[in-house]
Amino acid sequence: MKKINLANEAETKRLAEAIATLSQAGDIFLLTGDLGAGKTTFTKGFAKGLGIEQMIKSPTYTLIREYETGRLPLYHMDIYRLTDGASDLGLDEYLEGDGVCVIEWGHLIKEDILTPYIEFFLEKTSDVSRTFHMEASSDAANKKAQALWDALAKLDWTVEDE
Repeated sequence: MKKINLANEAETKRLAEAIATLSQAGDIFLLTGDLGAGKTTFTKGFAKGLGIEQMIKSPTYTLIREYETGRLPLYHMDIYRLTDGASDLGLDEYLEGDGVCVIEWGHLIKEDILTPYIEFFLEKTSDVSRTFHMEASSDAANKKAQALWDALAKLDWTVEDE
């Protein structure tokens, strides 16, 4: 498994910004990590990488926030408080739309996502440092994940094999 070590919050944002610059319409990214692992911090960096200058807030109570001012629309979702599953949310219009979906706590609705996605994992290694790795949901998503790893390595990120 490949991973990147992130020394602090600034590196988490910088990594997310780099991934956003490599993203395309229709990409779906699930963000998985414990409370305080940096999921919303990651999304703030991701939005910056898309050229979105609005303040990014966690959509914990609204479930979905849309940001349309960047290179691509960003659909930021937080599924943590979802109680009845995702089938009634109308996620298909977002998942199959012209933007990029970033879904915090997305692992809670994996079975409802039929479109290929990549899951990003943020794991605390200290109060400020994290490790980042990703897993793909399909062969198509795996090709995209490998392309992301390769591009990140070319951008001077240290990609380690675990």
